[in-house]
Amino acid sequence: MTDEGARFTGAIVQPPSDSYAAGITTAGLGAPDLALARAQHAEYCRALQRLDVTVLSLPDAVAYPDSTFVEDTAVVTQHGAIIARPGAPSRAGEVTAMRMVLERKHGSVAAIVAPGTLDGGDICQAGRHFFIGLSQRTNDEGARQLSSWLTQSGYTASTINIRDNSALLHLKSGISWLGNNTLVVTEALAGHPALSGYRQIITSAAESYAANCVRVNDAVLIARGSPDIAARVAVLGHEVVVLDVSEFAKMDGGLSCLSIRVP
Repeated sequence: MTDEGARFTGAIVQPPSDSYAAGITTAGLGAPDLALARAQHAEYCRALQRLDVTVLSLPDAVAYPDSTFVEDTAVVTQHGAIIARPGAPSRAGEVTAMRMVLERKHGSVAAIVAPGTLDGGDICQAGRHFFIGLSQRTNDEGARQLSSWLTQSGYTASTINIRDNSALLHLKSGISWLGNNTLVVTEALAGHPALSGYRQIITSAAESYAANCVRVNDAVLIARGSPDIAARVAVLGHEVVVLDVSEFAKMDGGLSCLSIRVP
C-alpha cells in the first residue's frame, strides 16, 4: 500500500458525552458548547465518510468526559493493534470499550502495561516509521514497549521529547504526516534532528493549531482558521477539507484526536 499511514478504510469515533465540559483542559478558551461540539463531531464523521471511510461510533461514555478524544486509547497499524495506557488517571477506563472493538477485528491485541504510560496522540506514523512523543502523558517505559511491539511488525521508531514545550500536550499537537516524505510541523519542532530527512511545511505561530491535520487517503483535514497551511497543502495536490473544531480546541483536542483511523 502506498503512503502507509495515510490510507484508511475505517475510523472509530466516540461523540462528546453530556459530561464533556468536565474534561481536562489547559487551553483557557472558555467552556465548550456541547450542542456545537456534537454538531462539529457529526460533520467530522461525514467528512470521513465522504472520503470512503466507514465510521464506527462508540456509545457516549458519560463517566469519561475526555472519551471523545478516542485516539489516545490505542495505536492501530496494518499489522495489528495495541491498547494504550493513558497518562491521565481519569482516562484509564476509556480503553475498555476500545479493547472490545479491536479484539473483534484483530483477535487478541497487545497492551501497554504499568509502569508504562502512553497516549495515542503522542504517536505519529510516517510511512514505515513511527515518531513517539515523550510527554507528560507518555513516559519512557511506554515508549519502549510500543517501540518493541512495532519492531516485531517490521516498523522502525524513534522518540521526540516534548516535555519542555508547554505548547504541546501531545506530539501530534505539533506534527502531522502528509505522505511522500512530507510533514507539517510547528516552528518549535522544525529543527529537531529526528525530522531532518523530511520535507517540512512549517506553520506560523498564528496557525500552529493546523500542525494537527490529518491525511486521509487523498485528502487532508485541516482546522478552520489556517488559510496559509491549507493553501500550501493544496499545492501538493491534496484535496483540503476544512473543518471547524473550535469546541474541541477548548478542551485541548484537535482533528486527529477525534478518531482512530483503521488501515
